Amino acid sequence: MSLKVMITAFVMLFLGEMGDKTQLAALALTASSKQPWSVLVGGALAITLVTALAVFFGEAVTRVVSKEYLHKGGALLFIVIGAWMWFKG
Repeated sequence: MSLKVMITAFVMLFLGEMGDKTQLAALALTASSKQPWSVLVGGALAITLVTALAVFFGEAVTRVVSKEYLHKGGALLFIVIGAWMWFKG
């Protein structure tokens, strides 16, 4: 296990999740249920499962597709989604 990779993953995911719809959903659910610990545990389990699926899927994809194609495909996908959102208005 690489400490550098672990810290990089933590920082990237932490910053990426700041202020997104996941936090808003957790805030709203906590406010409506008055059960902060239940929301925390449920949310932590959900994020853990989603991350585990991404890691396992990423591991499988990298066995079939080269890193270069993944980077270019990911960049292209972000451009296409951005353009679609731009023109959809």
